[in-house]
This record gives sequence, structure tokens and C-alpha cells, in this order.
Amino acid sequence: MSTKIKCLLLDDELPGLTYLKMLCEQIKDLEVVKAFNSPVSFLNELEHHEFDLCIIDIEMPGMNGLQVANLLHGKPVIFTTAYKEYAAEAYDIDAVDYVRKPIKMERLQQAITKAKIRLSAHKNEKDFVQLNTDKGKALIFFDQLCYIKVSEIDSRDKIIRLQDSTEITLKNISFDKLLEILPGNSFVRINKKEIIALKIIKVFSFDEITTNIQLPSGGSLKLILSETYRNEFLQKVQY
Repeated sequence: MSTKIKCLLLDDELPGLTYLKMLCEQIKDLEVVKAFNSPVSFLNELEHHEFDLCIIDIEMPGMNGLQVANLLHGKPVIFTTAYKEYAAEAYDIDAVDYVRKPIKMERLQQAITKAKIRLSAHKNEKDFVQLNTDKGKALIFFDQLCYIKVSEIDSRDKIIRLQDSTEITLKNISFDKLLEILPGNSFVRINKKEIIALKIIKVFSFDEITTNIQLPSGGSLKLILSETYRNEFLQKVQY
């Protein structure tokens, strides 16, 4: 990657966080966007920051780093901890690396190099698809796609909503075909009529998903999570 890796830091212990931030600021390929000492504030501010990577402490009160990582929808994570017993769980999440405390610069640099390789590989993957719409062919970029639903006019057509609230009608395409095209780790079907990007999930319960899409009325868009697709959904969010 030619540009710096944008990184968020999370460690509930201020001395450890300060030390980690100091080390990160000495790595030329890394830009610390913000450092957090609370999982709650980290998650509350997540959508307001542009970032490529997170470096997260595992052992924290209330919500540990593994739980936080499960809510990052595939963003690369480097874990830091003084406890070796979490290593297996960290790799189950497909963490970039697992760095033991006290952190040494050489070891952190090694982890950042691994992150850089993973991000570069991901960047080289095709990140868009060409689809037929009611106005001709369109390039749909996966990172801009939030939500897909069946058209109320013709069920063969699908309505997609983009990040800027634009809606586009896709002509004569099935959900099965769309799921073949879309990145599997970023999208999931939630009922017979809707597919969503994991990034729009705000909170969810047994049968309902509240998204971060704002309605004209001021509330949040809420969607049904049906029993048929519940297990796949829970696997995707690693509940």
C-alpha cells in the first residue's frame, strides 16, 4: 500500500494505551486515527472514523477485545494481551496477529507488516460489479452498497440502497445470483425479501435488526430477521 494504514487503538489501561500509541507513532507506515480506553466509546464512535486496522487489548472489563472484534465486520485486528490463554480464540477470529505484553517495537512492527500484506491483498481484489439497471449498466461498488430488497413492482427486480441514500433498480436478478457476486463476509440474507451489508447493523435481537439507516421520520430502519436465515446471520456476525 502506498498510503499509511489508518489505525484505531483500544486498551482500557491508560498507561498501556499511551505506550502503544507512542510505539505506533514511530512506525512510518501507520497513522493513529484515534486511541480509546473504553470498548463502549470505541463502538459508539466506530462509524465516524475511517480506518483500515484496529489494535485491541483483549482483557477489558464489561466487554473483552474478542467480543469487540466480532462487531468489526471483517476489519483486520491485531490483539495485544498479557495473557497467552486467549491465543487460540484470537486466531479463530482470523486476527492478523497476537502480540504479547509488554509490547516490543520489533514485535509490533512485525504485526503491522502482516497487516500491510493482508490489506494489500484485499485491495487487489475486485471491489465492484457491473449490473443491469432500469437505466442501463451500472458499476456497483461493494463498499457503497448497504441494503437490497425485492421490488414491490416486479419481484424479479431488486432495489439497492447505496451509502449516499441513492436507490437503484436492478433488472431481473435473483437473490441467489446476488449472493454469488457479493463478498460473503460483508453481506447476509435476513429474510425472503432482503439482503443487508453487515456494516449497517446497529443492534439486533432474536427476530429484528435495527440499522444505522435513518428514515425521513428521524428513526432508524428496522428489518425482520426470519427463522430461515437466522443461523447464517448469527454465524456471519459471529454471535
